[in-house]
Amino acid sequence: MPRWSCLVTGAGGFLGQRVVRMLTQEKDLQEIRALYRSFTPKHREELSKLQTKAKVTVLKGDILDAQCLQRACQGISVVIHTAAAIDVSGFIPRQTIVDINLKGTQLLLDACVEASVPVFIYSSSMSVAGPNSYKEIVRNACEEENHENKWSDPYPYSKKMAEKAVLAANGRTLKDGGTLHTCALRLPFIYGEGSQLLLAVINRALENNGVIWNFSKFSVANSVYVSNGAWAHVLAARGLRDPKKSPNIQGQFYYISDDTTHQSYNDLSYNLSKKWGFHLDSRWSLPLPLLYWLGFLLEVVSFLLRPIYNYQPGLTRFTVTLLNSVFTFSYKKAQRDLGYEPLVSWEEAREKTSEWIGSLVEQHKGTLNTKTQ
Repeated sequence: MPRWSCLVTGAGGFLGQRVVRMLTQEKDLQEIRALYRSFTPKHREELSKLQTKAKVTVLKGDILDAQCLQRACQGISVVIHTAAAIDVSGFIPRQTIVDINLKGTQLLLDACVEASVPVFIYSSSMSVAGPNSYKEIVRNACEEENHENKWSDPYPYSKKMAEKAVLAANGRTLKDGGTLHTCALRLPFIYGEGSQLLLAVINRALENNGVIWNFSKFSVANSVYVSNGAWAHVLAARGLRDPKKSPNIQGQFYYISDDTTHQSYNDLSYNLSKKWGFHLDSRWSLPLPLLYWLGFLLEVVSFLLRPIYNYQPGLTRFTVTLLNSVFTFSYKKAQRDLGYEPLVSWEEAREKTSEWIGSLVEQHKGTLNTKTQ
């Protein structure tokens, strides 16, 4: 295949950084453009460690800046769009989430058409498919079953609508007369070294004598190690650029996971951290139906207070459902069309992540020692 160039949005994010790192190993890649909302010294240090023949260009800009996006797309062959506002707890205003996830994606698609970028890969989310009810058990779902999230909460809604926009854009005529080809990769919870969500769980446990809060003990879910998730994006870029493979991939979405054991989010946190003495909270907790209706009650309180106070409950019907459902899926379609196989085994991913957690434990001890001196 001819030489090519790639723009990665959200390049400073957990997934985006790994995608950039993976792309440095690609043959015939002339340039990687890394779009950052904010470029920190830590990002600069990470990029300096990359060993690649490809030119790495750092762009600082906002996904809602149409002119910035048009400049970023000039001369690009592939766009990998990982930039997103991720929030299921209501801390980020609804309009902000919808703007970044939906409007930002639409602006980027328009920029691709204007700059004649032929390939667009979207980092979607399992949340666009569900779960819709903790009472509904879904195991090893496949793409053909067409599961769709019915929640109006901003994160799943915005990701669902953005994915629809991406897949609908497949086949659009580009400014130079070419054709835009798109696909979407639906990822579950992404874990690994540097995960901000996992960091929050561990920091909370460190403040609670190593006890991991039992917030999702009823769930059974897929997770994916960050390098495996990034690898799927690289394979999608290869596939949509390959004239033989591309027709089967165009306009399609794919569930992406790996061989991480299907387990609750609590058990995942525990299995990644137990080497360092962490343990699950064994105290009694509310039955799931009561948790659900408590979430509903807190939503009512939030609604009633809205005229005088912006109260965002951390517990809602959506979060209870998301964190406590049996909802797993198969990645066989990605194996078939993309040639996807996880690069990193569950055992290796667990060990790498565990060692990172160990470094957090040491940092915490150092902080405590500093405070007592």
